[in-house]
Amino acid sequence: MTSSDVSPRESRQLAVASATHGPWRTAGAVGVVGGAAALGVDLISLHWSLSILAGPASIALFLFFLVGGVGSVLSKGGERRLRRWASDHPWQTAMVPAGALFVTNTLSQFFLSSSGVFASILTGLWHAAILGAVVGVVGAVAGARRRNS
Repeated sequence: MTSSDVSPRESRQLAVASATHGPWRTAGAVGVVGGAAALGVDLISLHWSLSILAGPASIALFLFFLVGGVGSVLSKGGERRLRRWASDHPWQTAMVPAGALFVTNTLSQFFLSSSGVFASILTGLWHAAILGAVVGVVGAVAGARRRNS
């Protein structure tokens, strides 16, 4: 299956399908632990405010999508053709968790902090950009190693 055989719509569907092969239960546990640790640090250091949940929620979401996204590009489970497509298109696969992080992080920043709409969008955007870069690089390196071996 080459890139010319797949329409843009099918390409998006393949990216979402390949992202579902990540270790999402483990990612949820890592996100909860990371968010709880961040909340604990805020409580212990007496950084109390009305937006005390915004930072820990952002950390929890980032860790959740990071572990799930990296796990999806490194996954050895699932259908072989889908894994091959994901290793050939790591940046498209990385955009799925990055897009989900952008939406959820923007909403959590807007509703849990005193940030306005534009500040919440910018925060979600740069967090998603970092996540997309990390997952994309890991996927590109893993795909190159798979093709060489």
